[in-house]
Amino acid sequence: MNNKFARIILCLALAPALFFMSGCAAVVVAGAAGAGAVAYVRGELAANLDRPLDKSVKAVRKAMKKLKFGVIKETSDTVSGEFTARTSQDKKILIKLKKITDNCTEVTIRVDTFGDQELSQQIWDEIKEEAK
Repeated sequence: MNNKFARIILCLALAPALFFMSGCAAVVVAGAAGAGAVAYVRGELAANLDRPLDKSVKAVRKAMKKLKFGVIKETSDTVSGEFTARTSQDKKILIKLKKITDNCTEVTIRVDTFGDQELSQQIWDEIKEEAK
């Protein structure tokens, strides 16, 4: 059985459970097909933050300051946000935020062109800490 077909079957099997779940948990299960809250694929870390978009933007801003990364561009509106920053080693960091629900925001983090899983995880951990 191919992987795509297996994921479709898994999503259909889990669909009834989504009606009994709320917040980001339901979105994580539906979006990642039960694979977990954080995924690192093709150089990009993706996760859901159990916070509204505006609070997620503030958490990213605080995390960038605490990590001492130079934010060179920041944009946000009512449905999305984006941060571009640089490390002291001149690595480019791109963080994208997307409103999933009123209380859930998708966060994607890419470091440089090909990614850096360790640094992406460090950034994600700091964002989660600042969102508390």
